Parts: sequence; C-alpha cells; structure tokens
Amino acid sequence: MNFHQKPITFVAQVHIKVQDLERSLAFYKDVIGFKVLSKTDRTAELTADGKTALLTIEQPENAEPKMGRTTGLYHFALLLPKRSDLAKIVRHFTEIGLQFGSSDHLVSEALYLSDPDGNGIEIYIDRSPSDWTWKNGEVVMTVDPLDFHDLLSIGQQQSWKGLPEGTVMGHIHLHVAELANTEKFYTAGLGFEAVCRYGTQAIFISSGKYHHHIGLNTWNGVGAPQPSENSAGLQSFTLVLENEAARDQAVENLKKIGAAAAVENNQVITADPSGNRIILTV
Repeated sequence: MNFHQKPITFVAQVHIKVQDLERSLAFYKDVIGFKVLSKTDRTAELTADGKTALLTIEQPENAEPKMGRTTGLYHFALLLPKRSDLAKIVRHFTEIGLQFGSSDHLVSEALYLSDPDGNGIEIYIDRSPSDWTWKNGEVVMTVDPLDFHDLLSIGQQQSWKGLPEGTVMGHIHLHVAELANTEKFYTAGLGFEAVCRYGTQAIFISSGKYHHHIGLNTWNGVGAPQPSENSAGLQSFTLVLENEAARDQAVENLKKIGAAAAVENNQVITADPSGNRIILTV
C-alpha cells in the first residue's frame, strides 16, 4: 500500500476526546487491540507497531458527553495490512459478543463500530487498486453487504493478537456544515482531489488517486454547529505532507482562500470551515 507514504498527503494520526480515559484505554486495548505508547493523567498515545502513534485519546477537564447533530468526527478508519487480519478481528469481535456493522465498498471491505463515547471507528482492508473502477475521474464505491462466509474462510487457524504491526490510519470521515467551501478548503487549500460524490451530501477526497483519505458529509444537517470544546469527539487530526516546501505551499494556498494557518510548537495548525482542527506536518 503506497497511499500512506510520501509523496502522497495522508492522515497519519487522529486525536479524540473522551469522558473517561481509563474506560477508553480498556476498550482500545482489549477490544480494538492497540498498545499504549505513552500515557499521562489525561492523555494516552496508542500504537499498533510499538513505535508510531496512530491515535491519541484525551480526557479534557470537565469532559462532556459527545454532542449529537454537530460537526466533527464521523469515524476514523484503521487500515489493516491483510484480509486475514480482518477475518481475525471479526472472529475476535464475535467471541467477545461485540455488535458491529459491515459493508463491502468494492474498493474495500469494512467493519463499523463506536467507542464507549460514541466516537465512530472503521476497521478495513483495501482491495487491490487494480480492481478499483474509475468512471469520469471518480472511483466507484458502493455500500454492499460484506460476504462474511468468504471472509471467514481464510486463516481459520490463526488467533487474534491485537492490531498487526502494519496497521495505519487509513482515512478520516468528518461531519461538516456545508460542502462547497469545505471542498475548496481541502482541494484549493490543501491540494486534495475530489474522487467521489454521493449526491449533494458527501464528497470523498484523496491524494495520489486513493479512494479517499478524507470523507466529508452533511448528514448531521447543513449548518450543523460545532460541538463544545469539552465534549467527547474530535480534537484534531494530523496530515503528513511530502516536505517543508509542500507545507509552505499549503499555508500560502490556505491564506489565498482566506483560511487561517498558525505555527504552534513547530507545527502548522489550521481548521476547515466547520472547525475541524488539522495539524500539518512533514
């Protein structure tokens, strides 16, 4: 999978807020299979390979429940290396009695669930890009039933041992307040390309002809408000750009379209028109 390394711009890490750090840690370790990379009283960095942080969870002061019908996180998506890894986690979820959703998107096979705070999670594997269909510059994606019989026919003797080392943050899917200015922010500002549209309600954008690095939807309503600062949900996500020049260009492009970009702790921080906070790194 070459869609999550330079020169492609990709989502490397997601930072979410939770109400109870210890409750969330137990879920992300025992159910999802993360390892703890570092921990403080209020935050924990989680990893699959023991070296790279993929997810940060934070318990803010006076944490509030996740607010409904707002902008923010729809789901973050963990991309597993092999189809047998997906089969293993399906068996694990079944053994612990966890309820989850599923879908075959043609480009990928995916599972869907939520953490104890209602933060959405997708766990998926990609089909080979040679099997993806492109029509008029858009990749064809559907929401078909997942063939569990076929999936579970592979690797039956292998037991689940947590997230495999090659797991990456495959993409992030966001609730936004509207699509026109949001698309402009991510394409004209950050250099992504729109590769799939679902009517007037959702756009999928990517770098390097991936099926999507970021999904954007208005399913919480056009004009949806931003959540409160202390509510469970998205804190920020990190985009990795090819090099300093690419990041400088992105900052310049953001300023041209009237978006703010500030330097904090040697990182560039920006936010899309719906207030979703983004860290630009290289």
